[in-house]
Amino acid sequence: MSEQLDILVFGAHPDDAEIGMGGTIYKHSSAGQRVGICDLTYAEMSSNGTVEIRQQEAALAAQILGLSARSNLGLPDRGLWMSPESVKEITLEIRKYKPRIVFAPYWEDRHPDHIACSKLVQEAVFNSKLRRYEPETAAHTVEQIYFYFINDIYESDLLVDITGTHDVKMQALKAYRTQFEAAGAANDFVRTPLNQGYLERVEAKDRMLGQKHMLPYAEGFVSKLPYLIDLF
Repeated sequence: MSEQLDILVFGAHPDDAEIGMGGTIYKHSSAGQRVGICDLTYAEMSSNGTVEIRQQEAALAAQILGLSARSNLGLPDRGLWMSPESVKEITLEIRKYKPRIVFAPYWEDRHPDHIACSKLVQEAVFNSKLRRYEPETAAHTVEQIYFYFINDIYESDLLVDITGTHDVKMQALKAYRTQFEAAGAANDFVRTPLNQGYLERVEAKDRMLGQKHMLPYAEGFVSKLPYLIDLF
């Protein structure tokens, strides 16, 4: 089977894409679209869990969301910088999967890695279409790049109704037990914002985004280009 994807979602850490757009991902995969997630890092700096367990959790979340592909570039957690090497790795991932649409974190967020991921993906999307950049791989032009919110919400250009897929989104997030469960009895457990009601705040955010169109749940996105539709 071809590796080509309809949609490729980038996140700095396993669980970023699920937080920001898990409902949209499942809405597309359940409709027969080929959707993939590429995590830039293994989140090895996370206070709870281990890289090995986090990868198991990511695999379970991928299964729940019906992903066609999930990859990890193994870039350093809390070491995402605008380097030629990092841009190259992401560019080659885009050329490998040849997506029509790419998603990345919004360029403003309280976590510096999310901001860095956004900038790196934008550079890679541009480089991917240049035939003289890494010419041993075929150039690929992405039709559109959208940005999703993780921790903070900004004004959206596009809303996706995820009322019918929100339950699946939350199931995928709950796969990350080491991150979101308040396992206070564990000797190596550390209290973080993620295990102190974070999933409830994700649900509240999705409710708030849906409010403008009287939807129970929605996910919001931003585009730097005008949103093009065909009217008939």
